[in-house]
Amino acid sequence: MKPIKPIVSFLVSTYNSSRTLEALLKSISSQSYQSCEIVVVDNNSNDSTLDIAKKYTDHIFTKGPERSAQRNYAAEMSSGDYLVFLDSDMVLSNNIAQEIVDKFSLDNSLLGLVVPEESFGYGFWSQCKKLERQFYVGVKWMEAARAFRRSVFFDIGGYDEDNTGTEDYDLPHRIEEKYGIDSISRITSFIKHDEGSLDLWRTCKKKLYYARALDVYTAKPVNKEYFTSQSNPLKRYGLFLRSPKLLFRNPIFGFGMLFMKSCEMLFGVLGYLLRKSDDNVKDKIYK
Repeated sequence: MKPIKPIVSFLVSTYNSSRTLEALLKSISSQSYQSCEIVVVDNNSNDSTLDIAKKYTDHIFTKGPERSAQRNYAAEMSSGDYLVFLDSDMVLSNNIAQEIVDKFSLDNSLLGLVVPEESFGYGFWSQCKKLERQFYVGVKWMEAARAFRRSVFFDIGGYDEDNTGTEDYDLPHRIEEKYGIDSISRITSFIKHDEGSLDLWRTCKKKLYYARALDVYTAKPVNKEYFTSQSNPLKRYGLFLRSPKLLFRNPIFGFGMLFMKSCEMLFGVLGYLLRKSDDNVKDKIYK
């Protein structure tokens, strides 16, 4: 009798994701490890997102209002032993599922896994973002686990649904607090993040919006140490300047990336201040 293979559930949150979704779902379907399922939770898209999803899975649901709620619902609707949470603009290397199964199977003390990311896209700002992400690989305070054992995900309470934008960090931090820092490890295969034609104004507005939930994130003592590093401009620029050959291999992209990061940080500060003064800021930004 053959042993039962563990199931890897790939859980995808979507909203108007028609440009990128098919590439992601194809990359999941092409995994070298075949015991996988796909669960898509959409937030009332009005494009062809659902039509694309139906070509790859029957497990399609609608849930809102934000990504954390979508992810928690996807986990509830899944059946996998291991849960992998993905954004719709990602593309997976074909050995990711196998590496996740191997890591978890070989060490029962591992509860979460970081999957490193790299960006691709076209246009100047996308190349700057691609350069930025290269500095974060292997940096603990900038990477967050996105693959978890099913049991620990539900034991820890899933994603904080009051948290938007920093929930990626908050969940593994809570796992480390309860089970120890050695409970989170990493694999070597990369997720590729499709930046498309990145727009500086749009990415700054995203920082503005997500910064509104920072008080939820920083209110938890387990997050404060990480946030001190994540929000410190000197530490961030120090990380970049530590590898000058990489930063200025192409000086145009290097200086462009530093300018982009400065703009994002400024909008993050503005978003936090607006959060304190006006809870309806989302409507003012996007209307």
